Amino acid sequence: MALIVLAADKGAPGVTTAATALGAIWPRPVLLAECDPAGGDLAYRLPAAGGGVLNPAKGLLTLGATARHGLSHSLIHEHTQKMVGGLDVLAGLTHGEQAAGLTWLWGPLGRALATLPHADVLADCGRLGGHPELGELITEAALTVLFTRANLDHVAHLRERLQVMPRGTQVGVVVISDPRQYRATIDEVRRIVAATGKDVAFVAGLAHDPKGAELLRGQWGGRLDRSLLIRTARELAGRLAAHVAPGPPGAPGVPSVPGVPGRREAS
Repeated sequence: MALIVLAADKGAPGVTTAATALGAIWPRPVLLAECDPAGGDLAYRLPAAGGGVLNPAKGLLTLGATARHGLSHSLIHEHTQKMVGGLDVLAGLTHGEQAAGLTWLWGPLGRALATLPHADVLADCGRLGGHPELGELITEAALTVLFTRANLDHVAHLRERLQVMPRGTQVGVVVISDPRQYRATIDEVRRIVAATGKDVAFVAGLAHDPKGAELLRGQWGGRLDRSLLIRTARELAGRLAAHVAPGPPGAPGVPSVPGVPGRREAS
């Protein structure tokens, strides 16, 4: 359906937490793909369905080992796992050295994820800049979302990143914001982004909510649903989903999966 890249330019503003929160309440079937060449930690921070643990050895690395002669949609599904709450996950590399043998993978992977039937794909690409080959995946995305904190250094790096984004790339900006100055912070970053003169689809926000992030690591249910993280993620997910695939007014929804706030069962 649609590939959405989630990334940052500076430090660790919380892209993986944001990606997981968005996946948990995405309004359509969705796959969370960990596509950070520097390595990721989804397999270590999120529990698997049934109360076990995700297998860090199954995911992008095993997919790359079997995909040299063709990368099909069915092959992607063979290497995904299901985490607690029913979210489908393609676990990423466990360390950056593994990316050295997979430089050929990002283009084919991007094309396969962008055309995955029956599900959107949220691709957590971590920090941009250190792996130029990741650009081949980004060019396949319907939307690239850059996350930032409101700190001066983060916003400065965001401005520089906007200047070098490939022409024609649809870009949105999300500010990880302190709830006490939520709207004011987003408005300030919106003014800074507008001053760059770059074509940015939107500037939106997501609450900085450490307690909600801890709940997201394993406690799915009412307390998580009431957290600031999930409440703001629900608003953001609706915006992103509508941006890449706007539906007709009044279109009926799909029933939620029991036990997960807003999750939709994949067909």
